[in-house]
Amino acid sequence: MKTSLLFSLFLVINLAFAQRPDFLKKDSIQSSLDGNVQVFYFDKSTVTSPQPLVVELHSWSNSADSQKDMVAAQAHAKGWNYIFPNFRGVNNHPKACCSEFVIADIDEAIDWALKNMKVDKKKIYIVGNSGGGYATMSMYMKSRHNIASFSAWSSISDLSTWYVESVERKNRYGPEIVKCTGAGEVFDAEKAKERSPFYWKTPLKKRKKSTLQIYAGIHDGYTGSVPISHSINFYNKLLTDANEKDKALYVSEADAATMLKTQTFPTQNPAKTIENRAILYQKTSKKITLTIFEGTHEILKNAALDLIPNTHKHK
Repeated sequence: MKTSLLFSLFLVINLAFAQRPDFLKKDSIQSSLDGNVQVFYFDKSTVTSPQPLVVELHSWSNSADSQKDMVAAQAHAKGWNYIFPNFRGVNNHPKACCSEFVIADIDEAIDWALKNMKVDKKKIYIVGNSGGGYATMSMYMKSRHNIASFSAWSSISDLSTWYVESVERKNRYGPEIVKCTGAGEVFDAEKAKERSPFYWKTPLKKRKKSTLQIYAGIHDGYTGSVPISHSINFYNKLLTDANEKDKALYVSEADAATMLKTQTFPTQNPAKTIENRAILYQKTSKKITLTIFEGTHEILKNAALDLIPNTHKHK
């Protein structure tokens, strides 16, 4: 527990001192659905040839204007294109929470990038942490674009379950889930499920060539707000939808219970690592990978883009 508390303290300190990079520029576009003006931050690659596009999605409690902690610097260092859309801002009103407006906003931000940047259309990457991971999973399910890779960290996949978990923890997210699912003043599980990628139909043909990497810190849910079961269950759901026959590729109930109850898992010695963090558990089926690492509710920014397939080979 001491280790997990140190991770949590480190995360809070990092967020407190985060600064938005000076090289980012700001613009806006108007929604085709309702005319809403969506602001976004962006960075155009200066490389003459078409470069990858990183689409980073903000967290649950942030907007494009308020969030300062992002992977923009990592994308900039690679010479890539980058965009950070607002997609209805903080998740506390009905048009947020991965509604049709959110999906359309992000897709239209990508449209803008494709029109205004020199983008390698075969290398569009979506990445997000926490509520941004939730939005990343949602774009995997519903984006109209051909996305090469999705990277979802500390993600929420089931708002109906997360509501119960949040009420138990007595945090602010329970009331916000009620507000953003359009349930009025009383929680409605069905409305919450309508906004949850865990219950959506997987677009198997659309994502046949896309990779999805799901990351979760083992202590999340204890020192963070989203239990790792959200990542585990979404991974298993996608395998089920794809009719994966090999049961060894799924996360078993026993393995999930061990990780959730003990906040650890027996690993090989020495363990594989991400940014010097031990990888405690990993499963892969075709182009979908689940990684549970020694950490909490966070994204490992220096590793996030390096770990995207088609950019760097795994070492």
